[in-house]
Amino acid sequence: MGSISRRGFLLSGTAFALAGCAVPRGAPSRREMLRGAGGADADFMLELVTRDRLGLYPRWGGKSAQTSWPKGGAVLTDQRIASGDRLNLRIWDAEETSLLSGAGAPFGEVANVVVTASGHVSLPYIAPVHVGGLTQESARTRLQEELTAISPSAQVQLEITLGRRNSVEMVGGVRNPGTYPLRERNLPLTSAIAAAGGVDPGLDNPQVQITRGGAVYRRALDFVLENPAHDPPLQGGDRVTITADARRFKALGAAGREDVIAFDAETVSALRAVSLMGGMADTRADPKGLLVLRTYPARQSLQPYGSAHDRVVFSFDLTSADGVFNADAFHLHDGDIVMATQAVATTTTRVLALFQTSLGAGRGIGSL
Repeated sequence: MGSISRRGFLLSGTAFALAGCAVPRGAPSRREMLRGAGGADADFMLELVTRDRLGLYPRWGGKSAQTSWPKGGAVLTDQRIASGDRLNLRIWDAEETSLLSGAGAPFGEVANVVVTASGHVSLPYIAPVHVGGLTQESARTRLQEELTAISPSAQVQLEITLGRRNSVEMVGGVRNPGTYPLRERNLPLTSAIAAAGGVDPGLDNPQVQITRGGAVYRRALDFVLENPAHDPPLQGGDRVTITADARRFKALGAAGREDVIAFDAETVSALRAVSLMGGMADTRADPKGLLVLRTYPARQSLQPYGSAHDRVVFSFDLTSADGVFNADAFHLHDGDIVMATQAVATTTTRVLALFQTSLGAGRGIGSL
């Protein structure tokens, strides 16, 4: 067999191999991803994101971590005594035969007196005294008035150790978790966080949760910090937990990073997602083929908006200013898939490169 015949045989075999085998790629093309869209058998809805359509998407719903939130901006006042608090009294009495102080002693002490569930305390020689709901000074005055009935010169000093009903638990997400007494009434949430050493710096987009009885309130920390009206006063018995944002999106395709990526802000747009993905690869990605794939809850019907599907593919064209603005105004949902598709020209270039490599091999053989 001549050298030309051998080269022709090799090239024909190479062409056959290229025609019969898929070229290795890092991502599908937009055309491949959207194959069958709009057809009777399609199992998803294709949504071309335009400025006119952006207003519809919030009405389509989705998962939300937000709950109601208590109002902030309350004024600090003196704390009120609650059941479980403990009172320590020092009673000064000038009477030589005082029942309240020992013989020859200028004062007597009554320590660790627990406020009952009904708000009363029991002291020697007098009937139970109701102090629940009183400030420290008001309680001191009332106790002194009761004690002067048995010793007219009695003077009372009062210290209070706050119990559970006048304390909050900083459960997690702060440097120093623990139980913290509310020494002032209407202490704002941010003051309690500061007292606990501040927020753990390792948390992505920290989320604050207040558990109050049977109610749970949840918001992003940034929301709390942006306005004093969002900084609620804590109540005794509150439990405060700070956690990282649990929301994630999946980054795939011709991007700098393929990963499961955490939300780093309360709202993450499709354009911001591209940045978190490390950008779209300059030599591989199709700027007309940025896709966001979303599955809506099965019970939620999109029929009023033109689709009976719960799977939607949102498509963005980043080659125009309008398309970039639209991507920046489109907010991701937890669990979305962001796909940077591969440009068709990339596949063509790879085919030609393989062909040139094979052609070079053929020339080498032909020279033998």
